[in-house]
Amino acid sequence: MPSIWTVQELSGMMSRRAGSMAGLLSRSFAAALLLAVSTGAKATDAQDPAGEFDHTRSAYEAVTREVQLSEERIGKLSAEIAGVKRDHASITAALIQAAKTEKKLSEDIDDISARLDVLQGQRDAIRDSLAQRRGVLAEVLAALQRMGLNPPPAILVKPEDALSSVRSAILLGAVVPELREQTEVLMADMAELSRVTGSIEAEKGRLVASVAEQLAEKKRLALLLEAKKQFQAETEAALAQERKRAEELAAKAGSLKELIATLEDQAAKDRAAAAAAKPAEETADKREAEIAALPENNRALGSLSFSALQGQLALPVNGRFKGRFGRKDGNGGVMQGDTLATQSGAIVTAPADGNVLYAGPFRSYGQLLILDAGDGYHVVLAGMGRITVALGRSVMAGEPVGAMSEARAASSQAGTVAKGPELYVEFRKDGKPVDPSPWWAERVAGRAGNGS
Repeated sequence: MPSIWTVQELSGMMSRRAGSMAGLLSRSFAAALLLAVSTGAKATDAQDPAGEFDHTRSAYEAVTREVQLSEERIGKLSAEIAGVKRDHASITAALIQAAKTEKKLSEDIDDISARLDVLQGQRDAIRDSLAQRRGVLAEVLAALQRMGLNPPPAILVKPEDALSSVRSAILLGAVVPELREQTEVLMADMAELSRVTGSIEAEKGRLVASVAEQLAEKKRLALLLEAKKQFQAETEAALAQERKRAEELAAKAGSLKELIATLEDQAAKDRAAAAAAKPAEETADKREAEIAALPENNRALGSLSFSALQGQLALPVNGRFKGRFGRKDGNGGVMQGDTLATQSGAIVTAPADGNVLYAGPFRSYGQLLILDAGDGYHVVLAGMGRITVALGRSVMAGEPVGAMSEARAASSQAGTVAKGPELYVEFRKDGKPVDPSPWWAERVAGRAGNGS
C-alpha cells in the first residue's frame, strides 16, 4: 500500500494547489477581463463620427466652438483699448504686440494639439491590444473557473482518478506561469491606459485655457483695429476713391504681373503728387516717430531694405508649409510661392514694412493683398477670409493685415477631417516671382517644416 498512499498524497496536494491557483488566477483574470471589456466598450463609445480629436487641427476646431469669452473679460479688454493713446504710432505698436501674443498662443495651441494627437494614438493602441486579447482571456478565465468549481478529486477512489488528478496538476503547473505573465502584462496595460487618459485630460485643460487666451487676443486686435479705423475716419473719403480706382484697374488686368505693374505706375504718380504737396521732412519725421514706437525687433527690421532682410522675416501666419516655391503644384505647373496651412481665423501679419498697393478680390486668388516692400520687391498674400488694412496705407512688419477664414466642415459620412484655411505667400522682384525661403527666419522655417 505505500505506493498507493504516495499517489493519494500527491493527488491531494496537486488538487489543492490546482484549486487555489485556479481560484486566485480566476479572480485576477475576472477583474482584468472586466476592465478590458469595459475599456473596449468605452473605446467604441468614444469614437466621434466627425473625427473630433483625431488630428491636431480637429482638436483646435472642436475646442474653439465651445470656448467663449465672458462679458467681464470683454469689458476689461474694451477698457484697456480705451486707454491706448489715440495716435497712429501708438495704435500700430499695440496692434503689433497683440499680434505677436496671438501668434505665440497659436504656436502653443499647435504644440498642445500635437501632444494630444500622440497621447490619443497611444490610448487607442492600448485599447486595440486589450480588445484583441479579450477573446483569449475570456477562454482562459472560463477554463480556470471550471477548474476552480470542479477540481480533480483529492481522495483516491480509483487508480484512473489519481492519474487524471496528477495529469491535471501537471498541466496546470505548466500553464500557471504563462497565465500569471499575461495577467501582469494586462495589468500593466491597464495602468498605462489610466496614465495616458489622465495626461489627455490635462492636455485638454491646457488647450481650453490657451484657446480662451487666444480668443481674448483676437478680441483685443478687433478693438484696436476699430480704434485705428475711427482714428483714420477723416481720410476714408479719399481712400474710398482710391479703392474704386484700384478695383477698376484690377478688372482690366489679365494677370497678377500686369496688375502689379499697373498699380505700381499709378502709385508712383500718387507719390509724386504727395511729395509736391507735403515736405519730405514732414514725411520722414512721421516715419521715424512710428518706428520709435515699435518693439525693438521691429525697429531693427524697419531700418533695413527688403533685400537685406534675408533670414529675418517671420511667417505672416502660424502654420505648416503645404507647398513650397519651385515644387509641383498638382496642375502640371510649379509653385511660384509658398502655401501655409493654418488655424481657422488665424491672424495674418505683414512680413515686412510696406505700402498697401492692392487689397481686395482678384480673379482666382480670392482676397488678395499686395504690399510694395521697396527695392522693386512686392509681397503677395492670398487666401484670407478678410483683409483689415486699407488701400494706400503703410504697414509695419508684424502689423495685422487680415485674418484667415473658418475651416470647411468635415464630411462625417466620408470620414474626412475638416479642411483648414491655407495662405498663399509670394515674393516678386521687378514683377518676377522669387523663392521666399531665404527670407524666412531659420527658427520659423524649421518649426513650420518642409511640407510637401
